[in-house]
Amino acid sequence: MTKIVSLCKRRGFVFQSSEIYGGLKSAYDYGPLGVELKRNIAAAWWRSMVYERDDIVGIDASIIMHPKVWETSGHVAGFSDPLVDCLNCKERFRGDKAPRAEVGSEVVFQEGGKASGKKLKGTVGACGYVCPVCGSPNLSDERQFNGMFRTTLGPVDPLADFFKEIKDKNLDEREMRAQYEECLKRSLVYLRPETAQAMFVQFLNVQQTTSMKVPFGIAQQGKSFRNEIVVEHFIFRSCEFEQMEMEFFIEPGTQDHWLKYWTDERMAWYRKYANTPANFRLRQHEDNELAHYSDDCYDVEYLYPWGWGELEGIASRTDYDLKRHGAATGSKLSYFDQNKTDPETGKPGWRYVPYVIEPAAGLTRTVLAMLLDAYHEEKSVDANGQEKIRVLLKLHPALAPIKVAVLPLVKKDGQPEKAEAIAKELRRAGLNVACDDAQSIGKRYAKHDEVGTPFCITIDTQTLDDQTVTLRDRDTAQQERLTIPAAIAKVVEACRHP
Repeated sequence: MTKIVSLCKRRGFVFQSSEIYGGLKSAYDYGPLGVELKRNIAAAWWRSMVYERDDIVGIDASIIMHPKVWETSGHVAGFSDPLVDCLNCKERFRGDKAPRAEVGSEVVFQEGGKASGKKLKGTVGACGYVCPVCGSPNLSDERQFNGMFRTTLGPVDPLADFFKEIKDKNLDEREMRAQYEECLKRSLVYLRPETAQAMFVQFLNVQQTTSMKVPFGIAQQGKSFRNEIVVEHFIFRSCEFEQMEMEFFIEPGTQDHWLKYWTDERMAWYRKYANTPANFRLRQHEDNELAHYSDDCYDVEYLYPWGWGELEGIASRTDYDLKRHGAATGSKLSYFDQNKTDPETGKPGWRYVPYVIEPAAGLTRTVLAMLLDAYHEEKSVDANGQEKIRVLLKLHPALAPIKVAVLPLVKKDGQPEKAEAIAKELRRAGLNVACDDAQSIGKRYAKHDEVGTPFCITIDTQTLDDQTVTLRDRDTAQQERLTIPAAIAKVVEACRHP
């Protein structure tokens, strides 16, 4: 992870947000290469989920929705985590993610959580866990922490209203809190914590305007926001992130078939872009992990440096969401199949509320997983017999930020002009191209290996004589002499999506 974080900063993949002001915890900016990698992954997902299918369409919904959406979905009441403070090292963490320990057992920890601290003993309380940082069982009581970001919409100033309401009133803390919440309600909105709800709310509009027949899906990509108690592992867990989600609406009773179908599809998608497919696995949720609306769920997990971590959830959400929003609004969020027989009445035509299978992937987590999967170090010996290490990102060419670097051997004799002409042809073919004439050719090769550029085309004196170039492969470092059209065709073909 240290090497990846360093490479991301050094080569322009990811920067700390507001870095010159000291940075903002859990906020990151994607640099020139990072934004290309992220966009390429998103485009690959959209191609697979929407363009290559006739049963899924896309939407792009507003980040701010009517606050009652989140009340109906259960996020306002239930989207909260148990917040705990360690009384020893002062770390704040989620109780449901803490290391488990046997109630009543004795554990040893160090005072203040410091290596130099005095060794202390403590007894694990009824909560059954210890601090994830120092291992201390001396913890505060759990208190619920809502993970949604709140803001206000419109010209109303809830704080001004609040002061007006409490003026000359002798209210205690609880009463003042209740009064403030009442004032806030008039203009309260939330930043969405997920992209899914918009697809449920727009189910009927999408189905009617497209005449889609069940089974069909609605896909969406976009930013979500969660006020996480703990942010960790670089861009793995942050308060602002991007998702790639799809809601697949199906006939009740077919959820087992479609859950199996989508777990297979999603695993195959990750593995076809991976260097080490074995580092991606599918894990079924235990019964005590399942959300209350779900009858089954799987996680696609990646083997990160700290262990297996969730990359995507594939949930069978039953008909919970459509029924909830339908009941709250009086809308008939149902589907009528005139070719089916109603199982209850036995009459032709069946109106039902569809069940839903939801593959929900994290785009920012996928960026991190693909960087980790691609990172390689190769040992070799230079011309002087000294050992050297070649760092390269073996990103799939379809995902690589730069597809090809065009490198004139020298900055004269018409070579830079020829390089620009070849780069122009490659750009016409839809590829992101770098023209690079700085430093020695060896250093330029090394730089493009490190940022994951799959191919380098080198222009030399022979190019001007016979219109041939040297095409270098990133992964093997092998070079071959080809005509310019042949080199362009090979690069374009290699960068296609599998």
